[in-house]
Amino acid sequence: MSKSKGKIVIAGGGIGGVSAAMGLANRGYQVEVLEQAPAFGEIGAGIQIGPNAFHAMDYLGVGEQARAKAVYIDKLVMMDGISGEEVAHIDVGDSFRRRFGNPYAVIHRADLHSVFLDACRSHPNVTLINNQVVTGYANTANGAKVVTASGEQFEGDAVIGADGVRSRIRAQMTGGDELRLSGHVAYRAVLKIEEMPEDLRWNAATLWAGPKCHMVHYPLQGWKTFNLVATFVTDVTHVGANEAGTREEVLDRFGHVVPRARKLLEIPKTWRRWVLGDRDPIETWIDGRVVLLGDAAHPTHQYFAQGACMAMEDSVMLSHQLEAHGGDFAAAFADYQAARLVRAYRVVISSRLIGKHIYHPEGAERLLRNAVMGAKTQTDWCDGLQWLYGGTGLSQADLKSAA
Repeated sequence: MSKSKGKIVIAGGGIGGVSAAMGLANRGYQVEVLEQAPAFGEIGAGIQIGPNAFHAMDYLGVGEQARAKAVYIDKLVMMDGISGEEVAHIDVGDSFRRRFGNPYAVIHRADLHSVFLDACRSHPNVTLINNQVVTGYANTANGAKVVTASGEQFEGDAVIGADGVRSRIRAQMTGGDELRLSGHVAYRAVLKIEEMPEDLRWNAATLWAGPKCHMVHYPLQGWKTFNLVATFVTDVTHVGANEAGTREEVLDRFGHVVPRARKLLEIPKTWRRWVLGDRDPIETWIDGRVVLLGDAAHPTHQYFAQGACMAMEDSVMLSHQLEAHGGDFAAAFADYQAARLVRAYRVVISSRLIGKHIYHPEGAERLLRNAVMGAKTQTDWCDGLQWLYGGTGLSQADLKSAA
């Protein structure tokens, strides 16, 4: 191992934090990752990972390990929850893979996180520290530091705020911009394969769209389980994150959906629920030697299935720019932000629009959605997704040379 290029402190041990740690460690930096929980790990259930995410994981050195844990689906399918008929689908098979250079897959969030976590634990440049609630930061004469609730300080040449949707680093940097609640709540559950109705055991990421609600299901963990997410519009504002939800509320909100889909919601005995929110775009993610990454920089709704993907792309670009600028943090951070800001916020704004006009419309707007989406060809779909799935913002030459 070559001489260390410096030390970087990362606030946050989620997918953004541990993926950034791998990108930086592989470029010769010593990295400390601070996690507030008693142990490193992920909550939640399944997530979808597009070709751009596989590009990023290859660059970060964990592509092979992640591929071994993923389930490779055949299609992305939208069903009309009122008529029970297919609205449209995107074939993500061989032609899709050839076009974008990588597959589309689904994976349990904990499995993806564990791939990065295992890589961090085995890397001599990474130190993982739990039970550290970061409360703020300060720039120093030679870098930056974070302060934790216990009173400890962790100092390095730079600090990365990867501390999620409710980032303390971002709150200090912006003066406290508000979380923008969507009015939507997501209920999540995981079904054993034998609990999943046979007529819905599709090798697809399937979305049933109903007025003011939608539900998603797809296989996970080598077809041992199915991920199930039920999302609906609500005026409740006090819903938190990863709290217990009620079966009765879910069934009530999906009472108008066709029985074939609704029967899925009768199966889970327990649900966990999350309020969905994002934040309005900000023009800078940088304060001196402190920079934001992932949900701390650009929290987004789930509707584009790109939250974790964008965090991994951030990690790719940040480590690439630090390498390209020879450790000049000011220049590297500026170019990282310039490369990522528009792309990441395009996902944020697009996700807002998808949630309102694609997944939840009713009446004439629902019929318009069905007509427009149903008329698209597979080429149309791929052309429309080229900006997103075509890469990470780095050229293919850069990705391959750095992997």
